[in-house]
Amino acid sequence: MNNNNNIGQQHKQNKDSTIRILDSRFNQTLRNVQGLLKGRSIPGKTLSSQRVDLPDNSNLYSPTYKRSLSYDDAITSYHTSETGKEEVHNTSKPIGFPDENKQKISTSAVGNSSELVRKSSIAGRATDSTRVMKFTKVLSGTMVILDKLRELAWSGVPDYMRPTVWRLLLGYAPPNSDRREGVLRRKRLEYLECVSQCYDIPDTERSDDEINMLHQIAVDCPRTVPDVRFFQQQQVQKSLERILYTWAIRHPASGYVQGINDLVTPFLVVFLSEHLEGSIDHWSMSDLSSDKISDIEADCYWCLSKLLDGMQDHYTFAQPGIQRLVFKLKELVRRIDEPVSSHMEQQGLEFLQFAFRWFNCLLIREIPFNLVTRLWDTYLAEVDALPDFLVYIFASFLLTWSNMILKLDFQELVMFLQHLPTHSWTEQELEMVLSRAFMWHTMFNSSPSHLST
Repeated sequence: MNNNNNIGQQHKQNKDSTIRILDSRFNQTLRNVQGLLKGRSIPGKTLSSQRVDLPDNSNLYSPTYKRSLSYDDAITSYHTSETGKEEVHNTSKPIGFPDENKQKISTSAVGNSSELVRKSSIAGRATDSTRVMKFTKVLSGTMVILDKLRELAWSGVPDYMRPTVWRLLLGYAPPNSDRREGVLRRKRLEYLECVSQCYDIPDTERSDDEINMLHQIAVDCPRTVPDVRFFQQQQVQKSLERILYTWAIRHPASGYVQGINDLVTPFLVVFLSEHLEGSIDHWSMSDLSSDKISDIEADCYWCLSKLLDGMQDHYTFAQPGIQRLVFKLKELVRRIDEPVSSHMEQQGLEFLQFAFRWFNCLLIREIPFNLVTRLWDTYLAEVDALPDFLVYIFASFLLTWSNMILKLDFQELVMFLQHLPTHSWTEQELEMVLSRAFMWHTMFNSSPSHLST
């Protein structure tokens, strides 16, 4: 009898501990969406709720541009070969989900999660003084505790702290503050050496493939974030070209793939913000010395390398990593919102036709550029598990428009998903996407075989 009581008491303690952990995680990462889920009962279906006007916390820059709906930036490489398609089907096991009778997403499950969110405090904005103090405390120690930094960064990083935080999250800067300056100086010199060996050479010393690759990069750089005037500056495009070409030469397994040019841009903006003030619309690279530009390029190069180290097969031949994630996305949407999944299937719409670009460019082309760095705070906080978490973010992103999707035929769906109406989005809409993604990840994460390949 005593043994049974002890077991029961231990079970209750474990359950209480699990609930506390879940409450803590929601309070840490979702507190800035208080009230946004009010009235929500079905995943993927957002009912009307009172809009909460939150203060704009962007003291770094606040571009006023809008994404052009005529911007044709679709990447056509989703038209993979039959071999590539066979690889997805042959190497991907059926996705394992929890038993439907026990773990199926229900109205009550979402209601409970929504209640947790509603209990969160709106005081947790990235510019809130309490959060700034927490960041300051974590960063001021001789040894930065990266787990604590990730927990804080998931919900957004104060703009002026972002360069330091991103370097640490990616493992580019060491957590030991005594070693940090020396490591950065050495890595920046190493980048300079790479540029001199790979980029600053005549074409006569390049192979035909390298010449073609450099030409493709030179063509793509002016197309990068075309809505932001800053990226049309010749010096900016030259920096992008040096970073991309040097990275491609040093990573021959993938080389340069269209879309990687987009991935450099958040790093470039964040590391430039340490040296340029005001709105990005008024920035000029000519205000910086060549040494500063070189250091910024080096930071971009190494952080890009660290990011892509965790998703190498996303950019190798046929991009099998992206194909696998698109397949997982399709299955996750089917489980979360079966009517949307069925409608898209009935219309003959393949997820590769729109989601390939999402994974290839990490949504940079789908949302206003001034929201990208906030999104990437969460990306880099999840960096070790980012590929799988992207599936949840993109499912949440897609199902933002579930009601609209159900009304569209094939041609309308293609046009709609290539030009999503996000040009007027604020951080509120982005936080909603992230909060849903976190909830769904929490609900499914108890199944160890979920989304396994």
